[in-house]
Amino acid sequence: MNVGLLLIILMLVLVFLGIPICFSLGIATVVAMLYGGMPLLVVPQKMFTGVDSVPLLAIPFFLLAGNLMARGITQAILNFANAMIGAIRGGLGMVTVCASAVFAAISGSGVATVSAIGGMTIPAMKKEGYSPDFAAAVASVASILGPIIPPSIVLIVYGSSTDTSIGELFMAAVIPGLLVAAVLLGYVYYHAGKHNFKVHPKVSAKEKVRVTLDSIWALFMPVLILGGIFFGVFTATEAAAVSVLYALLVGLFIHKDLKLKELPKILSDSAVMTAAILMMLALSKVSSWVVVASKLPMDIMNTLSAMTDSPIVILLFLNGLLLIVGMLMEANAAVVMLTPLIIPLLKAYGISTVHFGIVMCLNLCIGLVTPPVGACILLGNEIAGEKLERTLVKALPMIGVSILVLMIVTYVPATTTWLPNLMK
Repeated sequence: MNVGLLLIILMLVLVFLGIPICFSLGIATVVAMLYGGMPLLVVPQKMFTGVDSVPLLAIPFFLLAGNLMARGITQAILNFANAMIGAIRGGLGMVTVCASAVFAAISGSGVATVSAIGGMTIPAMKKEGYSPDFAAAVASVASILGPIIPPSIVLIVYGSSTDTSIGELFMAAVIPGLLVAAVLLGYVYYHAGKHNFKVHPKVSAKEKVRVTLDSIWALFMPVLILGGIFFGVFTATEAAAVSVLYALLVGLFIHKDLKLKELPKILSDSAVMTAAILMMLALSKVSSWVVVASKLPMDIMNTLSAMTDSPIVILLFLNGLLLIVGMLMEANAAVVMLTPLIIPLLKAYGISTVHFGIVMCLNLCIGLVTPPVGACILLGNEIAGEKLERTLVKALPMIGVSILVLMIVTYVPATTTWLPNLMK
């Protein structure tokens, strides 16, 4: 058996047995290397080079900044969104989508988004008469904006795995992220009209100004991060460090909802999350070397080339593969496992790694709301206290429109390349 194929099969078996992804990847890699007679000295060498990267410093900083800001800004974001669009029919559902988009630009995590935003809006929607399954579905599907809208941990992992500019990836993700938010807003508005949801009284202009001023520090953080990167003030890694300083200043001295005694717990949680991701990245460099050395990517490319020479068909095939993988694996793990196989295909068919990075991220984020691993829909469903099958039925149309955006992004590369090219 091909050594690379053995590695992938072993890793999948171990993951499905419930072994953590880091251990699964490490065990599968070492077993495959022993099977193929490869020198184990490569393991520490590749692990070191795998994390010896300045851009990877963005991961701990963005995780820490998100944990710091999540302590007190959620209500401010919700108040702002509610003041702006709460008076529209289905306003609370639309507030959930908008608040998720804003929170996404702070946390970069889908699970954090559904926990912070859904944890507050799902009970509120139920209180207003929304069915629990629809409330859970809206909050869960909106949470996929977390890993799409920058800063995105998935895109940082992809950029590191493929030597692609993280700044360009962040810029490329803006339009697709806004498109997903727009179609979700449109669907919630349509559903609310169809079921005659309650309409809130309009908020006065004076109240809107007051709420905006109260929320200004929370709303400015995405502007600071993305604006600084887009206009070349600082790199993505430097932006991550700046975001931590900003989060500390706002939490400790402006909102004053962050206490010094809470910092050790926040730092500890962020360190554990960072360690898991970086260990996986370090091991992925070893597994990537094994897969490439086994010539498995070349065999796959030759097989596909014999079947078709059309980039359109190749992209359709990759979309199908990634949607299935997204249902089964955590997004960062999927990026780590699949990029060694996919990059040779992209080069052979002239597909931009920046463009495909957004396509891959969209696919895997949709997997966050599809069983059996769909962490976001499981968490949203738990918050709502609803049966999973009912929530899934209500989520299907929203997943469908998200896949429609995926197809647009896949076959209209300008949706991802226009902004990076404009900022050069």
